[in-house]
Amino acid sequence: MLINEELRLLIKSKYPVVFLESIDEEYVIGQLKLIANQLDLIFYQWSITGGLQRADRVGSFYQTKDAAAMIKMVLDLVKSNATGPGLFVLKDFDRHLKDGMVLRLFKDLVNSIRNTMNTVVIVAPEYQLPKDIEPDAAHIVGGYPNQQEIRCLIENTLGELQRHAPVLKVSLSPADEEKIIESLQGLSTQQIRSVLNQCVMADNTFNIADLGTIESFKKKIFDNEGMLEFCAAEIKETIANFDNIKRWVAARKGAFAPNKSVSLPPPKGVLLMGVQGCGKSSAIKIIAQEFALPLYRLELGRLYSQYIGQTEQNLRKALLVVEKLCPLCLWIDEIEKGFAASDGQVDGGVSQRVLGAFLTWMQERQARCFLAATANNVYALSPELLRKGRFDEIFFVDLPDAKTREAIFQIQLGKRGLNPRKFDCRLLAESSADFSGAEIEQAVISALYSASTRRESLSSDHVIEQTRTTKPLSVLKQEEISALREWAKDRTIAA
Repeated sequence: MLINEELRLLIKSKYPVVFLESIDEEYVIGQLKLIANQLDLIFYQWSITGGLQRADRVGSFYQTKDAAAMIKMVLDLVKSNATGPGLFVLKDFDRHLKDGMVLRLFKDLVNSIRNTMNTVVIVAPEYQLPKDIEPDAAHIVGGYPNQQEIRCLIENTLGELQRHAPVLKVSLSPADEEKIIESLQGLSTQQIRSVLNQCVMADNTFNIADLGTIESFKKKIFDNEGMLEFCAAEIKETIANFDNIKRWVAARKGAFAPNKSVSLPPPKGVLLMGVQGCGKSSAIKIIAQEFALPLYRLELGRLYSQYIGQTEQNLRKALLVVEKLCPLCLWIDEIEKGFAASDGQVDGGVSQRVLGAFLTWMQERQARCFLAATANNVYALSPELLRKGRFDEIFFVDLPDAKTREAIFQIQLGKRGLNPRKFDCRLLAESSADFSGAEIEQAVISALYSASTRRESLSSDHVIEQTRTTKPLSVLKQEEISALREWAKDRTIAA
């Protein structure tokens, strides 16, 4: 349900208090004004700097910058009912409820407007309400522009920039415009304006090449928020093998396109399990690239808190943000560490409640979110995560064979500006039997350091020297890896 539809329903349902958690104050105030007009409500807004103001009048009510005085004024307006029911929008009011007098006055107001068409909407960036107010309050998270509003915002912002700088050139095909709009989802109105300005000021042009600037901008924002991290996708040429995954993705490549067939449901997700260091994370980045979806990583470790109930609230908040950002690819790395099988005795049942909430979301989500998870230890995974329907497919990522190792050496050498044809990659593959992709990469890096120390050009001999002195994980953890490969033989599909 869209944010304005949900707000309208709550107000029509006579909720006395609605807490709207959003960083985009400008956007949600505009939406609330529209809703007030549609429902024939008088629109009021209050802030500590502007006081209580009525939308159709100039200035504010006398001495209402103080929170307590403002509540008394609202009580008088509600009791007199001289002008009809109102929608009272209070900005950052939650912090004033820590004062005993303000809290008591607000409870009196809630009792007065219960079962009337008067509604108080508290707008703040983070949800916090006293326990005695929560039963009368509805909580909404979000308030971000939708695709049509983003399109209008782009047109208005670029139009304004062109009036001040006629040399500005805008070159976007309809398909490019759709990609730009999708990449701007999840940003506030001001954030969209800021990143558009940033794109234009660099070279006085705006085209599909600015997609990289937008992605970098979003990465900084979500890295600062903590729980979701924006990640850059990769092209499929950067990994070797994974042929079954590539074929599986190719068959569903158009599933998230705006004009896709309605008869084909979008895929839910995949679980990649297997030996550490064999490219599971890189495969997920390529899946996101092939589906043309922005990639976000959910850090499960950051969800957990020492305070009772905070962990579950963090998960709900993160998943709500995910739904606002859709369509996207949600990446959960080493999912078994965040949702490990547990009887709940160690942590008071927190992990079980979090797992239960996440499983419910996986099953019931309607948003176009492709879930891609990795796991190293299958025995630590809860059985509920493995049943059919949670993920569309479970792939096993094994140690690379000789042909794949040869391709990995070619990729790793090419990444470092070296010509793979000058190396005997077949010999290198033979010298690195049972090495993972990460171990092959490290062998190349160590060989580069070794050659640099000797003031020599890198050769196959330097790399072979490193592979001979390295004990791969397949040797150090032979029993565990053998057991994992045996378990996966008849239960999963080879990647």
